[in-house]
Amino acid sequence: MDQKKVGAFLKTLRKEKDLTQEMLAEALRVSSRTVSRWETGNNMPDISLLVELSAFYQVSIPEIIDGERKREEMDQEVKTTAIKMAEYSKNELKAEKQKLLNALLMLFGVFTIISAFAIFPNESSWGSIYATIGGAILTAGVYFGSKSVLVKRSARIWSAVGCIILLLGLFTVSDYIAVSQFHQVPRFSYEKVYGDHIVEHKTLFYTVLQIDPGTADEQIEITR
Repeated sequence: MDQKKVGAFLKTLRKEKDLTQEMLAEALRVSSRTVSRWETGNNMPDISLLVELSAFYQVSIPEIIDGERKREEMDQEVKTTAIKMAEYSKNELKAEKQKLLNALLMLFGVFTIISAFAIFPNESSWGSIYATIGGAILTAGVYFGSKSVLVKRSARIWSAVGCIILLLGLFTVSDYIAVSQFHQVPRFSYEKVYGDHIVEHKTLFYTVLQIDPGTADEQIEITR
């Protein structure tokens, strides 16, 4: 394909309609610079714009690509093919947008988890609530984001399950570090038992005793 020849043909077609580059650009919803690049042969219209140019100038797509007139009537089969190609291109663009949304969903989930850890103290149940919500958002992002890689639904489900297991491990390790190294109560305890001067925090893997809570003599101990 001779791009210079195509550009010269597009320029001839425009002048036959007595249009300026600016007028054509406005009709096609592109910039005049884009039209100029077409006509100088520095760039080529994409598939969807080829269809529009073909209809606008009443020439066939092969005629535009070859840079010369061959027949007056447009080849309907070629036009249909080009339209399908344009639709395919739009579907690809839609898929890319979906990938971006899934990535943003995962980032928002991670941001929510980090914010929950940073803003709320371990004693507050809101920290575990927001961290769980963030984990659910992240898992949803992983599930929908894996569609482009994993065709089978079962594989996507397993990827989401893997994400949940990884998050549970992360929450458990962070809690253990907070208790053993920083003497804080666990954030993800499923039950609290209150007694005289003691609070028992039960987690999936261990139990934490909070002795004399809220006093200067407060102690945090891990029991199995």
